[in-house]
Amino acid sequence: MKCMFCDSPATVHLTDIVNKKKREAHLCEECARERNLLPDPPGPQIDLTALMNLLMTPFKQSAASAAPSADPSCPACGLTYAAFKAEGRFGCAHDYDAFLQVLEPLLERVHRATTHDGKQPLTARRAAELEALRNRMRSAVASEDYEQAALLRDLIRQKEAEGTPG
Repeated sequence: MKCMFCDSPATVHLTDIVNKKKREAHLCEECARERNLLPDPPGPQIDLTALMNLLMTPFKQSAASAAPSADPSCPACGLTYAAFKAEGRFGCAHDYDAFLQVLEPLLERVHRATTHDGKQPLTARRAAELEALRNRMRSAVASEDYEQAALLRDLIRQKEAEGTPG
């Protein structure tokens, strides 16, 4: 099908129904843009690699002084820090530990913290609470406060019983 205004192939097909009457218009893309029937093409897309490089630029001097002379790499997957900078993605979960010295300032800047303060799964919260109680019990035993240790032991047993599925 050809454009209604020129002889180019029609790529935009409009159908309008007014008072139960159907009107069709067939236009090429250029004629449709001239008549404001098509939105403008999308602008430039975000380049994530460039964004990561931009975020990491202030830390290049500190990273160079903090990092060893050789490019650090992950012992588990072999990803180098340079490859991470170029790709913007980690290869495995061990990369966080391998690049910790360089990532800590970046995470501090982006998230304003280096520890997780948000929600945690219930099992993780229970495990952390039990571990804290066990540590308190050990310190009570070490300071020979056996009554406090016995109270903590009973509390630990109670919490362990609550956490087991019935």
